[in-house]
Amino acid sequence: MQQLSGPIKYQEWNLDAAKMAVQEFRGRTGGVMLALHRIQQLFGYVDPSAMAMLGKVFNLSRAEIHGVTSFYHDYKTSKPGKYTVKVCQAEACQAMGSVKLTEDIKSFLGVDFHETTASGDFTLEPVYCLGNCACSPNIMIDQETYGRVSIDGFKALTESLSTATSEESA
Repeated sequence: MQQLSGPIKYQEWNLDAAKMAVQEFRGRTGGVMLALHRIQQLFGYVDPSAMAMLGKVFNLSRAEIHGVTSFYHDYKTSKPGKYTVKVCQAEACQAMGSVKLTEDIKSFLGVDFHETTASGDFTLEPVYCLGNCACSPNIMIDQETYGRVSIDGFKALTESLSTATSEESA
């Protein structure tokens, strides 16, 4: 399996920086969603403290902003791990063993979908097709897709990423 270049680097959460980043979307059709995307792009998630700020910027209630973030599953409201692991749950991958792979990955990482490992290295998410059906089962780590993944290959990959991450921190 190929090696990732490193985790996606997000800024540490900063409400003032988030407020500045969303100003260009004020008054635009779909501005709330554009703002949420920008915040998540910068910080990796939409911090709950952003709800009130976005409400003020877009003249909406905090509940309306929360409604958007909770309706669309791609908006995360907690800080992600250094790497986001997505396991394909589509039919082609299921036919090639992704159900068992998913169970094994959850057991190995010690988390369920939408959770982050205690080390903070990995967040586990489901995905419903990575467009790589001929090489099922598939996973994606950050922006890299891996095909014909076994639990042994997954363990080797994540262990090398954890090692690389801890070496960068040292």
